[in-house]
Amino acid sequence: MADEGRLERFVANLRAAGDQVAEARRAYGDAKRSAQADLPQDERGRAKIVCRRYAERRAVAVDDAGRPACFDPDHTDCQGCVEDVREGVVETW
Repeated sequence: MADEGRLERFVANLRAAGDQVAEARRAYGDAKRSAQADLPQDERGRAKIVCRRYAERRAVAVDDAGRPACFDPDHTDCQGCVEDVREGVVETW
């Protein structure tokens, strides 16, 4: 019985470590893409931009094409935001 408890704790710790590694990879990727787009970043590496569509501050991941995670390809404000990110003139905070 004691061995089962140790095994369960070991598996739980292993899962927690895996979650931490996944989060670190995600944060590193976000920071790398934000830096490539030359955007200020929050503590998790997300770009700090002002949303043109909703006129609010957002911390968002940016993909390899320079599109924020909230990008809607059918909305003109979002299209303009991506153009601004690519040109380096997007409003930030």
